[in-house]
Amino acid sequence: MGYLPLGLAYGVLLTNNGIPWYYAPLSCLLVFAGSMQFLSVSLLSGGAPLSQVALSTLAVNFRHVFYGLSFPLNLVRGRWRRAYSVLALTDETYSLVAAKDKASLTGRRIVLIQLISHGYWTASCTLGAVAAFGLPRNLEGLDFALTALFVVLALDALYQRRNVRSAIMGLAASVFAVAATVEHFLVVALGIFVAMVIAAYRLQKWRGR
Repeated sequence: MGYLPLGLAYGVLLTNNGIPWYYAPLSCLLVFAGSMQFLSVSLLSGGAPLSQVALSTLAVNFRHVFYGLSFPLNLVRGRWRRAYSVLALTDETYSLVAAKDKASLTGRRIVLIQLISHGYWTASCTLGAVAAFGLPRNLEGLDFALTALFVVLALDALYQRRNVRSAIMGLAASVFAVAATVEHFLVVALGIFVAMVIAAYRLQKWRGR
C-alpha cells in the first residue's frame, strides 16, 4: 500500500519541477526504481551530464547486487520471465518475497507479485503527475516519502522475523557510513553490513565446531 502515497509524491514532484507529466509512466516502465526515479527529478531538471546520471544510478542501485544474492530467481522459468524478474526486482518486491516461506513460493507467484507491483507503481506515479496540475507548487516534504517507506519496510521485516541482530548491524553500518562519507553513504553502508553478516556467519560456524 506504500506505493500509492509514494507514487503520488513522485508524480507531483516531477511535474512541479517542470518535467512533462508523461515522463512519470515512461520512467516507471523503463527505469522502475523508486529511489533512482526520485533522484532523476533533480538530475533532469538540473541538466546533469550523462556521466553523472550513470554514476548516480550505479551508486543508488548498487544495493540490488546484494538483493540478487538471496532472491529466488532460480524458481522463475523462461528467459523472458527471468529477464523481467530481474528488471522488476525492487526494494518492495524483495521485501515481500524474502519474507515468505521458500516452500510457498513459485516462479509464477514471484512474477505475479512483481507485475502487480509494477502496475500499481506506474498507476500511482501517473496519477500524481496529473494531479499536480491542480495542486500548489510549493509543497514541501514530498522527497521524504521514499525514506519513510524504507523505514516502514524495515520495521515490517523486523516484526515478521524478530531478527534484532540484523537491525542492530544495519543501524551500526549506517552510523559508520555517515561518519565515513555522505556522498557514497548507501554503497559504504551496504558494504559494511555485508562484512558484518559474513563475520557473524563465520563466528557462528566457528562456535558450532
